[in-house]
Amino acid sequence: MPAIEITNSEKLWMFALLAVWAGMLFGGFVFGKENADHTHRIPTPMRMGSSLALVVAAWSWRLVAGGSDLSELTLFIAVGMTLGLLGDLFMAGLIVKGDNRVLAGIGAFGLGHVAYITGLVRFGNRFGFDDPAKRWGALAVWLVIGAALWYLVVYRSAEKPEIVHMAALPYALLLASTAAVATGLALQTSAFTLLALGAGLFLASDLLLAAQLFNGAHFRLIGDVVWLMYGPGQMLIVYALALRAMV
Repeated sequence: MPAIEITNSEKLWMFALLAVWAGMLFGGFVFGKENADHTHRIPTPMRMGSSLALVVAAWSWRLVAGGSDLSELTLFIAVGMTLGLLGDLFMAGLIVKGDNRVLAGIGAFGLGHVAYITGLVRFGNRFGFDDPAKRWGALAVWLVIGAALWYLVVYRSAEKPEIVHMAALPYALLLASTAAVATGLALQTSAFTLLALGAGLFLASDLLLAAQLFNGAHFRLIGDVVWLMYGPGQMLIVYALALRAMV
């Protein structure tokens, strides 16, 4: 696994951004006020702010890694996280209103995962972490997991499945593919274990969100449960390799 040197000031900056992210997300949950329909406590500005903190962290990590063997991968992760923030803004209705916000959000998240997958595959190919059995085996397992979760959470629980439920399948498989590629790398080097966990959390949060949006799934603080999986998922994707260099 390529190593990278990081200065104390760079470590301090990355830890500070991590603290800002945690303060906004978890602080918003602890100190926020439950909304009228009892779906969340974390205020929208705190949710968007936590994602913005991760975008800044991702691009900061890209600058730290510039010129190293991690340069290209950190670029793809920064692009993916930036698209994730754009997806958050769409889904929150801050850019696009109405039903189109969901489609716009899915589009942004999907492109973000294409960036994640591209960066991870190219990294594996470049540095020899491309064992076919581990790569394709992980992909097969995660595609089955993604399809099964989609069926149970989104399709089967729908009163009358519609085109939107079917459209959620390829999106779920795309997210599962990110987890698969990361898992394939993690089976060859432990540096990617946290990243694979983060991708899995992202998939779980998105399927729960789909059940909420498309099937009317509801329980107290469901929105916060989504964000308390999604936020740490994105954080682990952004910070997995950085934490290895920071500690």
